[in-house]
Amino acid sequence: MRLLLIGAAGKLGTAVHEALTARGHEVLTAGRSSGDLRYDIADPAQISALYDRAGTVDAVAGAAGDVPYKPVAEMLPENYEAAFRGKVLSQIELVRQGVSRIAERGSFTLITGVLCRDPIPTSSAAAMANGAVEAFVRAAAIEIAPQRINAISPTVFTESLPKYGDFFPGVPPVDLSQVAQAYVRSVEGAHTGRIYELS
Repeated sequence: MRLLLIGAAGKLGTAVHEALTARGHEVLTAGRSSGDLRYDIADPAQISALYDRAGTVDAVAGAAGDVPYKPVAEMLPENYEAAFRGKVLSQIELVRQGVSRIAERGSFTLITGVLCRDPIPTSSAAAMANGAVEAFVRAAAIEIAPQRINAISPTVFTESLPKYGDFFPGVPPVDLSQVAQAYVRSVEGAHTGRIYELS
């Protein structure tokens, strides 16, 4: 298949890229400052330009999304707006604009995370964003068939424990290789409207 991978330069994106190319797929990489195609998906106009450049693809996979981390009492309205634009609206736009751009039986795989079901201090924006994306996936799945849509919702990565492990005390980590295989499952499988929880 010919795939478009958003956020391919990050830790998760790199693992997903390796897993998909190992399966024989042609992967177009996209990101703000690296990749085959360089566009900011927080801007709907740039998403349109990205699809114009990419041409028809069989699947779109997202592995990027920025959210701020602060205590609720220190959060400002613009912080929540930034989380919505950076992780929710950007991925919704990939789907909204993509339904007319990808193959008739193509698929979308979005990224969420454990914080919407198991939050930590300072994670209210991330929890909000993850929950919104997961709700969107379930709703969109019933409308876009035969195209498919799923989300990957991992806990903290094993490879990120040295940096983030203290924020997730007692939470079992997940290897990036396992998360990448969930992307493979979403792209190559038949499920739609599924949230693949990895912990």
